[in-house]
Amino acid sequence: VAERAEAYVAGIELSNGYTELNDPEEQQVRFARSRKNMELAPPVDGEFILAMGRGLPPAGGVALGVDRLVMLMTGASHIAEVIAFPHQS
Repeated sequence: VAERAEAYVAGIELSNGYTELNDPEEQQVRFARSRKNMELAPPVDGEFILAMGRGLPPAGGVALGVDRLVMLMTGASHIAEVIAFPHQS
């Protein structure tokens, strides 16, 4: 189970956050499943799995969309108006 939160201002999602998976057995299963679906899979980080098993403290993460914050500050109506290096195809 992961806890999740999102922050919105004026209908614009500024950030999302979540708790990290801290179960070493479940993480090992997920790493193995991910590796099966990748052609060039990176090695499993055994030290990370070991640290989880030794009691890695609960952790979480929050991602703040700076581009979305700039949208809010400038009154832009579309994210393309504020992206510094837009992808061009």
